[in-house]
Amino acid sequence: MMPLIMAETGVIQSIKKINGKDDTKQFLKNLGFVEGSEITIISQIQGNIIVKIKESRIAISKSMASRIMV
Repeated sequence: MMPLIMAETGVIQSIKKINGKDDTKQFLKNLGFVEGSEITIISQIQGNIIVKIKESRIAISKSMASRIMV
């Protein structure tokens, strides 16, 4: 297991665990970041990461990405 920020761009990963406080976990869950979902990093720009999850592209900060374990 590793944080999402360490994953390679363009490689499909599976979300194993989400760390953080309950409100952070709920925020990510509402965006579709749930355990077992497939996620792919599209690009990294100025500290933000653009990911593809459930046919959507979402930009998240590096601090949020560090809480998502793949």
